[in-house]
Amino acid sequence: MPKYKLLLRTIVHLRLKQIVYQLKYRITYSKLRAQKVPSSIPLRLVPFIAKWRCYDNDKTFTFLNLSSGFTFWNDTRHGMLWAYNLNYMDWLLQEGMSVKEGTKWIDRFIKELPQNRIGLDPYPIALRSINWIKFISIYRNELTDKQILKWNNSLYAQCRLLERKLEHHLLGNHLLEDAYTLFIVSSYFSDKKLYGKASRLLLDELKEQVLPDGAHYEQSPMYHCILLDRLLDCYNVAVCTGQDEMRESLRQYAVRMLGHLESIVWKDDTIPLLNDSAYGIAPTVSELRAYAKRLKLEWTPLPMKECGYRKLCSTHLEAVVDVGNITATYQPGHSHADTFNYELRIDCRPFVVDTGISTYNKTARRQYERSTSAHNTVTVGNKDSSEVWGGFRMGKRAKVRVLSDTENEIMAEHDGFKGCIHQRKFTINDDVFTINDKIVGNNMTECISYIHFAPDIEVLAISSTEIRTNRANIAVSGANSIEIINDFVSVEYNRLEPSKTIKIVFCRNLTYQIFQA
Repeated sequence: MPKYKLLLRTIVHLRLKQIVYQLKYRITYSKLRAQKVPSSIPLRLVPFIAKWRCYDNDKTFTFLNLSSGFTFWNDTRHGMLWAYNLNYMDWLLQEGMSVKEGTKWIDRFIKELPQNRIGLDPYPIALRSINWIKFISIYRNELTDKQILKWNNSLYAQCRLLERKLEHHLLGNHLLEDAYTLFIVSSYFSDKKLYGKASRLLLDELKEQVLPDGAHYEQSPMYHCILLDRLLDCYNVAVCTGQDEMRESLRQYAVRMLGHLESIVWKDDTIPLLNDSAYGIAPTVSELRAYAKRLKLEWTPLPMKECGYRKLCSTHLEAVVDVGNITATYQPGHSHADTFNYELRIDCRPFVVDTGISTYNKTARRQYERSTSAHNTVTVGNKDSSEVWGGFRMGKRAKVRVLSDTENEIMAEHDGFKGCIHQRKFTINDDVFTINDKIVGNNMTECISYIHFAPDIEVLAISSTEIRTNRANIAVSGANSIEIINDFVSVEYNRLEPSKTIKIVFCRNLTYQIFQA
């Protein structure tokens, strides 16, 4: 396929604003400017969530399960995401961080900022700025006025640069993070003009990005947790500074996002690893709940609808299934070609799992992890249901239509494969999870259904009609052949665990039932 056609099918989904700002930021250059810095106010915040431990006092940093000593801020040896994490400076808020050690790193960052290209990208500015303000709020009484003034001068200049480089070319979670930061920074500096702009941007983005059922529209449970944490921070600041009108608006969005989290979370309080999701990055569900309760928020579970996910449960089985369209149509960078994918747990233990994500580097592994065959669904003619490419891009997308939706059953169809329609029905009854697949149309190419097992699942026996494992059995009807593939799954970045995948070849109709052994 010509590359230009794929590019056109990708660009057509973008907003004009994204294209305009892409061009603008490529031909213009913004740099730090000296600013008249308003005086800051001490923020007496409700205790927030500590960051994951990523720094040891021997100057070793561990991000994404990759450890390295500090060399310089633009260190991309482990990929751009690792370098971004270095510039977020999350370690300032890890447990056990001393004011002396944190002060040393902030001072060093300011001194070396003129040579730090990555540190002046908008996203690192946004996350780092909140970390600095939180660090100051913790240690305000141990810092000198001269020290705080020096930090404030740099912080304010960086955030005014962020204001000029708002990520309108990307939109999505990046622009929301920018809005969170400008809101907190404008509150910290009592900058009324910046506060007005930040508040409008923040409410506009929350309205756009938080779906009616409370889910973040990029449909990643990991990013949902990350963005909920920052929303709680903004609510915390609004309460602290007496911004009553803004506080109420933020409360409503926080309650909705908490309600969605209660609906999608597994019984053991972990999240499904759908789309770009991994453990060890976002705050845990337990941490988010505790933080929300410290802020005196109250919420109830919200039924899943617009997010495209559904949960089907019985006494021993718990499944989360995906029957949704791409909702962030103009920013699908964290979406996969996973239409009709699912994860299944038996007695709270993973059985069928998403293969997860192990990297954001643009590699063959990244391409595989976004592909249809890496998920528990069907490929036709060895094609992806949506055109994922380039690490974070997506061309043509499958369009889903839900046909029926009840407590124990959901049926939908999509048109992601040329010349045919894929129908799938998920049913849970009496601790039996049933999948019915039907390919409608004239396309006679090979159809394959993939089932990815958790790493601790052993395949004991296999035939054309049955798969026996150490945790459950699968009865199969309509298969032409069944094959076991050696595979890998990832629940954290840069960690691959050996696993088994079942590859079921069929023609038009396939049914399989999963039940305890």
